Parts: sequence; structure tokens; C-alpha cells
Amino acid sequence: MVVEHDVTRANDIANEYDCLVLNEDATREETLKEAGADRADALISTLELDATNLFVCLLATELGISTVVSVLHQPEHRELFRKMGVNAVKSPDQLAAESLYRTARQPAISDYMPVEADAEVFEIEVSDAAPIAGTTLEEARSGGLIPDDVLVVAVVPEDGSGPRIARPTTEIGAGDRLTVYSGRGTDPAVTDLFGFFDDYR
Repeated sequence: MVVEHDVTRANDIANEYDCLVLNEDATREETLKEAGADRADALISTLELDATNLFVCLLATELGISTVVSVLHQPEHRELFRKMGVNAVKSPDQLAAESLYRTARQPAISDYMPVEADAEVFEIEVSDAAPIAGTTLEEARSGGLIPDDVLVVAVVPEDGSGPRIARPTTEIGAGDRLTVYSGRGTDPAVTDLFGFFDDYR
């Protein structure tokens, strides 16, 4: 679920991505409730002002959302965010630097975002040698290929037909690009699953 106040941007997101978009103001408690805060595992705030991001994060915490992440624009506010219970705060510059470092160290990972502790959300392309290639997510899970702390969230098929929400019956093929949540980050046990056996050794 994406909450976007700007109607043009909200329409663009709805047209480009396979997700629900709520064209409302995220700084209102009623909006977060309408967006399903009572069922949310996490909230990510990416507004343009630190003060606004902090307010949204505080609302999310009060509504019982356990994992709260915010973009930080001014580094001097980092400690304040931490004191207020925001689990992870990354500035755009820091994210860019970490992304460049990750690209050099793990070229199979095209994009990633730390969530909390060692957990990360990342994008990775399935190679021809991937143990998961040719199986459904349900088969891979029941066969012990996918660890309990790893979840495939979305799939962009190799044919470029657009992002799809990953479901148990979704079959994974070589060349598919996956969005993955991993509680252990991108350690070898995780990247091996997608056929990248030499990364991060």
C-alpha cells in the first residue's frame, strides 16, 4: 500500500506498479488507519522534510506498527529519530554510497534497502543455475530451498511483462527479477538460492 498526497504522482504510481495507492495525506491518523495500519508489518516514510517524516513515524508507532523506517535528510537529526523509536534511518547520500559499495561487492544485487538489524529488502535476477528456477514458490518452500526468514515479495518476469505480487503458485524462471525480504540480509545461503554462488564470499 502506497500513500501519496499528490494526485498526479499517485496516478503515476498506480499505473506503473502492481500495488494499491491511496491518494491522501499520510500525516493524518485516519489516513494510516484507512491504509490498513492495523495489519501492517512495517511503514516506510519518504517525505521531503525530516519533521514530517518523524511525525508520520510517531503516528505509525502509536498505531502499533513495529518496524518504522524513514529517509533522513539532515544527519544531525539521526539521534532524535533513534530516540523516538524509528528502527532504521538512512540519508539519501548514505544510501547512494552504500548502493555503490554493494554493487561492487555483490553485482547480482541491483537494489537493496536495510530494514532492521541484519534484515534487508533487495532485488536480484534469477540465474540459469539457480536451484529455485523452474519451481513454484510453494514447491521451493516445502522443499527446503527457501529459508523461513526469506520471503519473495514480487516478481518481474523475464519477458518484461511487468511486476507481479509473488504468490505460492508463482513459478520462478531464469531471468526473472525478484524483490526479496531476507531476515539475514544477502549472505551466501540466500544468494546461492538465486544462482549466485560466488558473491560475498
